Amino acid sequence: SESEGEEFLKKMRESYTTAEAWTDRAALIRSNILEATGLDPFPQKCSLDPIFGNWRVYDGYQVRNVAFESLPGVFVTGSIYAPIDMRDKPPGILSPHGHWPNREDYGRYRPDVQKRCAAFARMGAIVFSFDMVGYGQMAEYGWEHKHPGTMKLQIWNSIRAVDFIISIGADPERIACTGASGGGTQTFHLAAVDPRVFISIPVVMISNRHFGGCICELGRPIHENNGFKTNNVEIAACQAPKPLMLVSVGTDATEFTPQVEYPHIQYIYGLFRKAEMVENAHLPDDEHGYDYNKRAAVYPFLAKHLDLDLSKAMNPDGSLIEDGIVIEEIEALYPFDKDNPLPGHAILNNDEVMWDP
Repeated sequence: SESEGEEFLKKMRESYTTAEAWTDRAALIRSNILEATGLDPFPQKCSLDPIFGNWRVYDGYQVRNVAFESLPGVFVTGSIYAPIDMRDKPPGILSPHGHWPNREDYGRYRPDVQKRCAAFARMGAIVFSFDMVGYGQMAEYGWEHKHPGTMKLQIWNSIRAVDFIISIGADPERIACTGASGGGTQTFHLAAVDPRVFISIPVVMISNRHFGGCICELGRPIHENNGFKTNNVEIAACQAPKPLMLVSVGTDATEFTPQVEYPHIQYIYGLFRKAEMVENAHLPDDEHGYDYNKRAAVYPFLAKHLDLDLSKAMNPDGSLIEDGIVIEEIEALYPFDKDNPLPGHAILNNDEVMWDP
């Protein structure tokens, strides 16, 4: 309940009164996530062996599809968005998506995802938008999202996505991750376990009482395990003291973020004397998602901390510049086609995944 969530945060706040104490607490949270998901120790990292499609050039940005191996035969599918004239070592932005399963409003193919990825690229970043486990083209080959192994593989895929975006030229010191709903969960899961994430922006997902509703968010005991207990507010705060933005609305479980979750995280950042590194954009009348107003809140934060050109995505009056962004059809964003067929060694369903013994 809301009151139980507030009481837990109040009790935990009393247990860390110094930066050192929070650092120890964050280490325990990270350790528990990795232990609970079976990622401690990490499996051996295989070669990514990316399969690239051709560039499609649009107004101020370009797109190409890609697939790489996170484990032998396990393909992560997605698309790269990049500036037309990409400078050396641009910032990298990872874009995980949430649980939008309907074909007409689906995963990373939704217009709001394509718009923000194109805008990030126009601003000067290289972006990787990737499918959740069991979504996108791999779902057509037999992969499922609702599977006991999804949380473990999804976190691992995100870690390998950091490897991938660095491998294609992104600045390893300027990696951001942002997504909404289940993509917000992926954002703070990744930031909690991978210190290479410099900026974390989970959208409409940080709540002291709601931890998600999918097996990819609740399938392993990352919140309560062998006497250890935490919640998503603390997991998100593992980002401290690096830049963190919470985007909340008044119509879902983030409705009290300005009064409850945000002050708690501000307190943690204050222990490091870095309170200015965390922000909350609260939109009381907005719905759950990553729509226009959320994008308008996120772009300035990213521009400030990644040295991006905000003028390419936002007018001086705060309106967004989205003319010329092309919303591509789902199949146009698939990496496997007649020119790049699915490799014969590809794993075709969740049950065939082989982790290190």
